[in-house]
Amino acid sequence: MDSPLTSTRITALLLLNANSRSGDTADIHEGVSLLKTHGISVIQKKTSSAQQTEQLIQEYSRQIQLVILGGGDGTISAAAGSLYQHQLPFAILPLGTANDLAHSLNIPTNLTEAFQLIINSHKSRINLGVVNKRYFFNAAHIGLGVKVASELTPEVKKALGVFSYLKAAFTAFKKNRPFHVSVKVDGKSYKLHSIEIAVGNGRYYGGGNVIDKDSEIDDGKLCLYSLAPSSFWSLLGHSIFLRYGEHGLVRNTFTTSGKRIEIIVRKAKDIIADGELISKTTAVFEVIPEALEVIRPLPE
Repeated sequence: MDSPLTSTRITALLLLNANSRSGDTADIHEGVSLLKTHGISVIQKKTSSAQQTEQLIQEYSRQIQLVILGGGDGTISAAAGSLYQHQLPFAILPLGTANDLAHSLNIPTNLTEAFQLIINSHKSRINLGVVNKRYFFNAAHIGLGVKVASELTPEVKKALGVFSYLKAAFTAFKKNRPFHVSVKVDGKSYKLHSIEIAVGNGRYYGGGNVIDKDSEIDDGKLCLYSLAPSSFWSLLGHSIFLRYGEHGLVRNTFTTSGKRIEIIVRKAKDIIADGELISKTTAVFEVIPEALEVIRPLPE
């Protein structure tokens, strides 16, 4: 449910990830000053790891009414557990490479506009994904997506930006191997042969790819797709469909959605979520509807 604009004075914890693509160069002083003139006191801290992000939110949780996360999707995902535990609203300054969660929420990439959005303070509640008791906002991957993430070093992302995902995908495809998998979605079972399985909570992942054309981060469900084994050039030929969530138009691609998804692979495989390695199969995915409150633009 949407929250009204607020005129009360609040204290915000602003966490700036210096390791994100623009985190060490972004000029946020004007924006912070703007917040203060509109009654938002700011406690500003730098963070360089998921553990530090969690610790800072825990430390200041009783003093603040808002967390402002300056960084990319990894920074925001690292905060998910603490935000959910303390039921703290959050806002985003998109300073990462892909900024997929910001994209899902229609957060402007211009910093001045992002700060103004915080001042406007329109909030709504969004879903949170969970896999093996670990939280995620955007998408989790098994297979090719894991290899892609391993190729996306901070140096490559800073040098190539969003184009780093294309380079990583080409290198990862050569290293990836197909696998057989059992999938159960809300009690219904499937047997698949796959090179990549993705489960999405949000709409965007991997630099603006759409998990499913109908997916939204507040729709109360998870969307899954599985890519059947094929050549790199075949996948490249279908890339426009994969990019915009039209997976159903790609031959032998399996798609479904649900609230609880179980994935079993005979030989355990790594799972990444929001770009971070977090677990291994067997995987149990669930969605928490309306889990967190976030500042975002008013609906058009």
